[in-house]
Amino acid sequence: MSMIGLCHYKVGGTDGVSLEMDKWKTALERLGHTVYLCGGDLGTGDGYLIEELYHHREDAERMARNTFYELRDYESGTALEQDIISLSRVIERKLIAFIEDKHVDLLIPNNIWSIGANPAAAIAFTNVVRKLHIPAIGHNHDFHWETFRGMRPTCPEAQRIIDQYLPPVDPLISHVVINSFARDELQERRGVLSTIVPNVFDFSGPDWKVDDYNQDFRSKIGVGENDVLVLQATRIVSRKGIELAIDLLERLNQPEFRDQITRSGLYDGRRFSEKSRIVLVLAGYSEDPKKEYLNRLREKAESMGVELRVISDLVKSRREIEDGKKIYSLWDCYVFADLVTYPSLYEGWGNQFLEALRARVPIVVFEYPVYRADIKEKGFSVISLGSEIVGKDELGLARVSEQSVTRAAQEGVRALADKAFREAMVERNFALGKRYYSLESLENYLRTVLRNRNIEA
Repeated sequence: MSMIGLCHYKVGGTDGVSLEMDKWKTALERLGHTVYLCGGDLGTGDGYLIEELYHHREDAERMARNTFYELRDYESGTALEQDIISLSRVIERKLIAFIEDKHVDLLIPNNIWSIGANPAAAIAFTNVVRKLHIPAIGHNHDFHWETFRGMRPTCPEAQRIIDQYLPPVDPLISHVVINSFARDELQERRGVLSTIVPNVFDFSGPDWKVDDYNQDFRSKIGVGENDVLVLQATRIVSRKGIELAIDLLERLNQPEFRDQITRSGLYDGRRFSEKSRIVLVLAGYSEDPKKEYLNRLREKAESMGVELRVISDLVKSRREIEDGKKIYSLWDCYVFADLVTYPSLYEGWGNQFLEALRARVPIVVFEYPVYRADIKEKGFSVISLGSEIVGKDELGLARVSEQSVTRAAQEGVRALADKAFREAMVERNFALGKRYYSLESLENYLRTVLRNRNIEA
């Protein structure tokens, strides 16, 4: 069996790529392989550290910015290219040391050959594959050419790096993508055939429940027992469309909807009264140090009378005590969620969608393109915000139609107040998730991917 290096800019986080890497590690180990994680930041996980891989280092961010957005920190494209190559040589030496130390015979870089957040890493991994003649599988969750990113080569040298390394085309390298759009675009742009392996989740483990550790979760974040907790578990970035969740909560807070919940009570027997609040809890983190998007969300929420709780300082990928402060896992958040919002405008696939299915919590979805193309056909029961953005508000935030928000609020009330309806919804979703997107299904996908590389699976 193989010794496999799963590599990314960072590991051990709550972002989608880190979480998906953990699932691949589990599935590959079930198939009998030995797997080592390698990243530029290890978060709360274990792995081999190559600091220069991290995409939020000042030098990596500078190079990516000058490669894709504006050539402003270098006197020429040649100077930019020389700086990128210099860093790539450092990464290359350390990557070879990792491979030799762990006896790695298969590399699986995640997004390193596709997103371009650290161009030097893309060059280094390509050079190492060719120097050591080691097979590799590029696991491409996202691509730099996706239109919402606004990434364009700034000079001929940047274009050359993109053409040669993002992604590289080589018989030693095969590519995996996570949706049909990426498969088709990769073939059209680079002539590369790829395999679709969708995001998955562990549907067979024990359910997430209230226990001695997490029982104080609501009180710690300032949400009462009889309040409705609406969970937004994603990172706080603009493509997640979190403003649409604010629109939904504003509508749910209208008297006609509150009255319906008050008359019926909540699905689990809790009493909902005029004192009960409906709170939007943001569990993810903001990668923007200026928090520009988060500040706009806060301004919108305040103007609409919607209460936000940003709890990223209390949530990580796993439980721990940090400087005497209790840190909850992401899964603890789902235990106490009454609804999950997933109003993303764009997703490569959708980890949090699966998490909500696994947690048996009703999910509110904006039907982003990949959902419509690859997921909706499976028959999931969701509360839909529609599939069309009708414009932006005065803060530059996305809007859907009033009818879509009202319809979602009506369905949301039913999921909050009608126990039988809610149970039918979440159990159907759980069963479909287990059928199509479980770790067992991932094992089958990976058997095929590995056999295509002539690796025993």
